Amino acid sequence: QAQLVESGGGSVQVGDSLTLSCKVSFDIPKYYCGGWFRQAPGKEREFVASINWSSDRWNYADSVKGRFTISRDNAENTVYLQMNSLKPEDTAIYYCAASRAVFTSQQGRFEYWGQGTQVTVSS
Repeated sequence: QAQLVESGGGSVQVGDSLTLSCKVSFDIPKYYCGGWFRQAPGKEREFVASINWSSDRWNYADSVKGRFTISRDNAENTVYLQMNSLKPEDTAIYYCAASRAVFTSQQGRFEYWGQGTQVTVSS
């Protein structure tokens, strides 16, 4: 059974940095597109960032551009999200996802999901 396991969440102060990791099981088809999404309290889950297999295509939500960086290590089957200059509005549960599509940012095209990791940013 395909699994994605997130780690690295926590409680930080405004302006701090965090790096989230997502370990992807090898049951997921190779060449998957990796993505991060988040869901804040009382809001719908939204796209944060995505990256293709070869790491030469990526996309970010406008709200995180210039502050967040998505990357991956295919040898370790891990997708990362480096988050800098964190703001209170970044507080959410962050979900890792994988898509069989070559590259996408559409939530509905991600077939595999992790359980989420909480990120809380306090002022």
